[in-house]
Amino acid sequence: MDSERSACHALPRPLARVLRAVAAACLFSVPACAPYRHQTDLRLERVEALALLQTLNADLLAHDSATLTLERWCADHRLADPPRIVARRQRAAQKPLPDDLRGRLEVQPGEPIGYRHVELACGDHVLSEADNWYLPARLTKDMNDRLDTTDEPFGKVVAALHFRRRTLSAQLLWTPLPAGWELGHDGVPAEAAELRIPHALLRHEAVLFNEAQAPFSAVVETYTNAVLDFGPWPQRLEAR
Repeated sequence: MDSERSACHALPRPLARVLRAVAAACLFSVPACAPYRHQTDLRLERVEALALLQTLNADLLAHDSATLTLERWCADHRLADPPRIVARRQRAAQKPLPDDLRGRLEVQPGEPIGYRHVELACGDHVLSEADNWYLPARLTKDMNDRLDTTDEPFGKVVAALHFRRRTLSAQLLWTPLPAGWELGHDGVPAEAAELRIPHALLRHEAVLFNEAQAPFSAVVETYTNAVLDFGPWPQRLEAR
């Protein structure tokens, strides 16, 4: 009985009012605590999902190459063997460079602009979809040839530039917990619902600079729920 009472009191503070209403039942009946254990498990599952999402977000923000960061993520979570990132080009796709990014790239009048839309995949997992605009005149001929004729990831092609990445925005497109969850809720919390993870999770916008601090590429990357396609999470992932 004492251990059962301790289990009930160990539940999160947002459930305090509900627990008071059924305290007597928890004291005398083991099954009475089961719904609250289940509710706590659902809360924990959402906290774990948020921790993974923010870990990936921080890792991306801390490194200049999204390709290499995703490759490490793929290896660490055993998404594919070998854990190698491949850029699947969507060659028919075309998209104009947004005006704000044109200014960031300091595009000169009449200067050609290259464009790639790619899916960065590790094995069968498409981890990211990226729109990438770049200035061919600021790359080498070999780099331009590889970008035109291969599916190599952009970051690997231009690695010899020793580029630096300046993130303009990093947006969580989805969060598993509602705003203000840490302050507590009255009644049954919204996060007690079954967890479903949508296709698009993160979006980063960035500009790449060479060693001379000249901008040469702008990218908008959308990271998908395939980054969580391991362990207990696959059954929670929504299709695109």
